[in-house]
Amino acid sequence: MEQLGKRSGPAARLDTILRHLSPRLGTAAALTSVPTSAHVSAAPQPGRFRYTLDNNVLTPEQRQFYEDNGYLLIKKLVSDEDIERFRKEFIRICKKEVSLPGAMIMKNEALKSEYGQSENIVNKVQDFQEDEELFRYCTLPQVLKYVECFTGPNIMAMHTMLINKLPDSDKQTFLHPMHQDLHYFPFRPADRIVCSWTAMERADETNGCLVVQPGTHKEPLKPHAYPQREGKTNKLFHGIIDYDENGPKVHLVMEKGDTVFFHPLLIHGSGINRTSGFRKSISCHFASSEGYYIDVKNTIQEDLEKELQEMVQKKYSLPSMKLRDIWNFRARLVQGERINL
Repeated sequence: MEQLGKRSGPAARLDTILRHLSPRLGTAAALTSVPTSAHVSAAPQPGRFRYTLDNNVLTPEQRQFYEDNGYLLIKKLVSDEDIERFRKEFIRICKKEVSLPGAMIMKNEALKSEYGQSENIVNKVQDFQEDEELFRYCTLPQVLKYVECFTGPNIMAMHTMLINKLPDSDKQTFLHPMHQDLHYFPFRPADRIVCSWTAMERADETNGCLVVQPGTHKEPLKPHAYPQREGKTNKLFHGIIDYDENGPKVHLVMEKGDTVFFHPLLIHGSGINRTSGFRKSISCHFASSEGYYIDVKNTIQEDLEKELQEMVQKKYSLPSMKLRDIWNFRARLVQGERINL
């Protein structure tokens, strides 16, 4: 059962708006704020393993691989049937047959006159926690079984995305520069956060598969910004400043249903889609509900907070809100008890 708390000020006003848009969103858990830096704040686990927890799901070899590399690929974890259901729901969203309160639907508006309301123009559906069909992904038992290995039994779905990587062009690229997901998150500890990313069709170098730098989950959070390059830049597609392109990388070639779990400090990105088709994936960042929010003021995440505050103000006509308040509305319990997040 979720533990409920009270809110006031801008958060309460946003809460009222979102509850009006969607009955599920009531008063959320009280915030626990622990001052900390933007760096890793989790202490190593006693014994051999730091990044994984003791249970009987992962083999010792799988645990060691994640400890060393910061990611773990599980083949054929999500069924073709489920993926087809997610695909059909995505098409409905593109056609505006479904209304998603609070969701951010990213489009290439330049293609709208040519293709109209279709998957040909939608690059991403972000924050789909109010769509019960897509949100089923976050509740799949076979996914949560692995998630619990990293977060423990009390699990929050914090950030949801269905990515439809469009073909790249001279004017618009859908490459996501190398980055660390923790850059976007005002909650810790980092070691109790994990992303589950499932390929909805084959992903390889030709259509822009994930690219990871093994072992970089052991490094601190680095400064991020928009990349300096030609062409249009996608909103919130930040990259590491002064990123070393010569570092070792692994291209994660995945078949439909394959799922990779990775640490929020792992440096990763996605390449250019050189095909004429789409590369779809569905993902969720999960975190232990026993985690805590941080204040990002005077940290390297402060600029991100300002950018998101401007987006919320524009969308909801509200006064300034803290980054943690924005994330608190995205969060949804999927297993166990809601404690802090």
